[in-house]
Parts: sequence; C-alpha cells; structure tokens
Amino acid sequence: MAGRPRVAVIGAGLVGCALADELTELGWTDVTVLGGGDPADVPGLVFRTHEDRTLTEFAKYTVAKYAGLDGEWCFNPVGSLEVATTRERLEELKQRHGWATSWGVRGFLRTPHECADLHPLVDGTRVLGGLHVPGDGLLHARRAAEAQARRAKARGVRFAGEDVLAIDTAGGRVTGVVTTAGRFRADVVVSCADAGKLVGLNLPRATLTHDYAMTPPLPGLEGRNDDHVQAGLPVLRHLESGMYVREHVDRLGAGITADAGLVPALRDAETVSTVVVPAGQPLIGEHPSLDGFWVAEAVRAEHSAGVARELARWLVEGQPALALHGCDPARFVPGPARHSPFHERQAALGARFGSAGGWARPERYSSDVGAEVVAARERVVVVDLTSVPRLAVTGPGALPFLQAMTTGDVADPGTVTETLLLNEAGGVRGCLTVARLGADRFHVGASSRLDFDWLRRHLPGDGTAQLHDTTPGTCCLGVWGPRAGEVLPELSTTDFSAAETYLGDVPVVALRLSTVGEPGWELHTTADLGRHLWDTLRDRGVVPAGHQAFTSLRLEAGGRVAGVDFTTEHNPYEAGLGHAVRFDKGYFLGRDALTGLSAATVSRRLTRLTAGKVLLGKEPVYVEGQPAGYVTSAGYGYTAGETLAYAWLPVEHSTPGTPVEIEHFGTRVPGRVS
Repeated sequence: MAGRPRVAVIGAGLVGCALADELTELGWTDVTVLGGGDPADVPGLVFRTHEDRTLTEFAKYTVAKYAGLDGEWCFNPVGSLEVATTRERLEELKQRHGWATSWGVRGFLRTPHECADLHPLVDGTRVLGGLHVPGDGLLHARRAAEAQARRAKARGVRFAGEDVLAIDTAGGRVTGVVTTAGRFRADVVVSCADAGKLVGLNLPRATLTHDYAMTPPLPGLEGRNDDHVQAGLPVLRHLESGMYVREHVDRLGAGITADAGLVPALRDAETVSTVVVPAGQPLIGEHPSLDGFWVAEAVRAEHSAGVARELARWLVEGQPALALHGCDPARFVPGPARHSPFHERQAALGARFGSAGGWARPERYSSDVGAEVVAARERVVVVDLTSVPRLAVTGPGALPFLQAMTTGDVADPGTVTETLLLNEAGGVRGCLTVARLGADRFHVGASSRLDFDWLRRHLPGDGTAQLHDTTPGTCCLGVWGPRAGEVLPELSTTDFSAAETYLGDVPVVALRLSTVGEPGWELHTTADLGRHLWDTLRDRGVVPAGHQAFTSLRLEAGGRVAGVDFTTEHNPYEAGLGHAVRFDKGYFLGRDALTGLSAATVSRRLTRLTAGKVLLGKEPVYVEGQPAGYVTSAGYGYTAGETLAYAWLPVEHSTPGTPVEIEHFGTRVPGRVS
C-alpha cells in the first residue's frame, strides 16, 4: 500500500500494543488503537520450544524484545524445566529437545537428580528425566504492554479507550470504524480482539480454560525472592498432567491441576482465578472475505511480539519474513468434512482414512504399504488426489495473468507446466501445475487454498481473467506405473500433455504428469462421474494405493512439498526448483528478487538424506558433531530399502556422500547425503 495509510487497531491488549510499536518502528505512524485491554499477568509462562518452527521464532523474538524494554522487568529469564514421570513422556521430552536443537534454542536433557537440583520443590523420586531450557521464563504482560504503548505514543500513535461499535465497508473492503465517540476513516483495520463478528466474519478459534491455584506463603521460599523479582526457580511443567508451576515471591501458583504428589508444597493450594488461553495456531493475516481487514488473534502471550513484528512487516513491506502459511486465515476450508466420489468404493476395499484439506483421504488399504509401492513400480496403481486443490483460470486475460504470476512459461496449448508462485522477495509460496486447455482456459493444480487466495488478490481489475475453485465439484485420480500405457491405450497413443478426452465413456481432463517416478496421468472429471471413472479403472486391473505409498514413491522420485520442505523463506534455487524458473519469458512476480541468483550462489540447500532408521521430520541434523540443519520430511523408501529424508543444510555440507547424524528421540542415527 502506497504512502502511510490510516490504521485502526482494535484491542489495546498485549498484541495490540506490540503491533502499534512495531508498525511505528517501520514508519507507519497514522495508527489509532481502539478499545480497552487489560493483559493478564498470570500465568505469564514462556516456553519457546514448539513443534512449529515459526511459533518458536515468535517466542524467541518476544523474549529478546521484552528482555530489553525500559522500566520494570517485562521478562524474567528463570528458565523452564519440563519433567516426565512415564517412559512415554520421557520419549516426548527427547523429541522436544530435538525440536529445540533444530530451531536454535539451547536446551539440555536432565537426569532425575539434576531435575531435583534445578527445582528443589519437586519430588525427584517420581521424575524419570527432564528438559531444561535456560532462556525460557516469565513474562509480565501488563508491563510489556505499557512499555510498548509508551514507545508507540512517542511516535504519534493515538490510544483511544472508546469501544468499536461497527466497521464500515464498501466494495468488499474496509473504509472505517464506528466507535462510541464517532466515526473515522481507516484504510486498514486490524482485529486483535475478535472484531470479525462486527462484519459477520467468524474465524475458527479455540480456547483452553483452567483453574489457577495459589499456595499460602511457604517456608521453603521465604527470603528467596522479593516483590520486584518475584521468581528465581525455573518454570515447571509436568507433561503427563499438563500442570505448570511458578513462583510468586514466597508462594507457588499452579495451573491445570495441582499435583501435590510431584510438588508436595501444592497440597494446600486453593483456586484463585480462571485462566483462558488460546489453543492451536494463531490467526495472522488479511481475511480472505474482506480486503483491508486483518487479524492478529488467538495469540498466546509468549508469541505476542513475534506475531506483531511479522504482521507489521507484512503490512508495511508487502510480505512477512517468516513463513506464515500455518497461521493464515485463508488456509481454512469452509464447510464440513468432505468425501470424494470414490469413498464408498475405497471403504469396501478396507481403506484406512486420514484427513487432508478437509477431505477424507485413503492412507493405506492394508498393513502392507510396501506392496502398494511395489505395484506402482512393477504394474500400475490408482491414487486418490481429490484433496489436492484445483482451479480454473479463464477469460481473455487468463494467459497474461498466469504468465505474470508464475515462474514458468504456460503459453503453449495442450501442455502441462510445472511452475512456481513467488512473493515479491522471491520466496516460494507454492508449486502449481498449469495446463492450457484452450485459448482462454487453464486448469491449475495448486499446493493449498492459500494459492487460490494469492491469485484472487492479484486478479486484474478490468475483469479480463476469472478464477474459480473447481475442487468441490470435481475429482482426480493419479494413474501411474510402467504398465499405465497398457491400461490406458486411448491416452498412451497420443502425444498430448494435456487434453480434454474420454476414458471409455467418461469425459476427463487428462494430464501427462507424475510425481512418483513412474509414467502415467492425472485424470480429472466431474464429481458425478467419479465413481464411474473409478470402476472403469478397476475393471482394467489398476491397484489402489494410499497416501503412505504415494509419500514413499514421491520421496524416492525426489518430489518436494510446498509448505513442508520449503516455504516463503526459501528461493527456488535453494529448494532445488530452479528448473521451474524461466527468465526468458519476461516479467513475473518475484523476478527482480531472483536476478543474479542461481544454484551456484546459494549458501543453503534442500538436501536429500538416507538413514537406517525411520524418521518423522523436524529432527536436527549434525555434521562433524555440530548441529547443522534440520529434517523437513521423511519416510521409508520401500523400493530403496532405507529411510529417505529432506533436510536443510549449509551448501558446504550438501555434497553427496557427506556423512551426517540425525537426532531421533535423543539418539544419533547415522545417515548420508544422497
């Protein structure tokens, strides 16, 4: 957005104050913060380590920022100690330690004796082990909000206590807000306080509510802390019960449950308040149904500054620095869980279903996933791809629109092109397959619903290109294997890559496309004909295969997944996708940012690994005994006979044959760059 727009932030709590501070730090000073805000100081816990790397980065920045705010302390780095009292939870601690190492958080696995030394109020005889993270601690939310508000006010932000009664809209975007003090214009409205209901927009939010208990003054804590410092022992969390414990000068506070067996000092604790905290991922970004209406909601206190910084970057600079696809409200699929037209047939074959993008998807058809992989390598299989988003781009402006939005050249009729969506900084938003079916008609296979939202926001204003989500009314089957041509002779005898044709008497869009290393096609048809298409293929002897087999095949073939193996934080050359970039075709979004870059200029690389043990992903990778990167995705390669994985590594460690170690639940597993 050009210039310095008028911004209204709804909600003067911790997130709203942090956002006002971050926006003004980047030069947007025409900001008004509306409504009240009384950040709760209890419990104030900061555990930075999370399975999600982005959430860990939010917490890391929050700690760094709040530790440096002026005035009374806003963050007390007493550390954290998570303890396990069962073998299962001890393994979980080892996994969490792996995440911490992957995301650059310093942590230590501790013995029961060491746990008791770190937190003398814990009954060490019940503890099997712990995870100690020295840089975690306690956050004083009210002080942090006030300190950031002071900084924002000094740069010109107006804090108005009046409540927001309505949000004005026109032409599908916000134009202003109505408060108890009157109406004023705004180009951007950011909701930090569930203001979507004012414009009829409901966001999926979940909260956890639990009691918070406090002990009377404890002799064991007498004289350890004062009213200013408040705490010195690490924040304690018990994984089995979810209980957490912190000091309040000479008392203990405990949430979830007060387990006096693990911490005997809690036996006289009494409930003093109720704590409500968000559950799940935060919601960050522009609402897909109303332009100019942004949200920063369901944000836990330990993520507040990190969320505010990324949203401010997104607004001011056009894109965030961190990958936010897991937090974007546009990622949600409306409506109930969906079944493909093949669901009844698949269930009759014993399919075990999982969920993908709101769809029920077969994960496997028997306990022998390897047999499904062998069938793909030796014969031919059919894989349900209905959950993969599909779009139609039409109109006289469709070709120039797609040429400008993607990295590949999609101009040739009857072809399928693997291409990328980039942001302005050259980061990869997603992978697309674009088939030109006619002069003004394109079929697009997308990575996620976020691709649809991104393309929609960039449609030409003159209406010459239209975008339609065709996923709900269509279905798709992948038919792959060395005998695919024998099974589909009417397709194998033609030289097209993309065409509207027939399979038997079923009209299909057939795309010569494979991500599993075997020849074959993607077959698309309307939902009402899906069962007939399935039966036609089954009558020809095609073997059903589930997503677990597909993942194994994909890893063996070298396929990468957007949002898992690479994100907007990576450019195409780092991700091994430089072949999808065509500079010779002319302008495309993100082109300027890639100028001068190539596979030879990268400092990190998405690297294939092999290992002798099954991995889950997100494990740290060690080279010469030092953490060097992390695994993104992994699975067993049934025809390769070993575990295959992708990992981000410095380019100097990405040479084939380089030995590595992968930390899997506390054990170093030998591996090798393949």
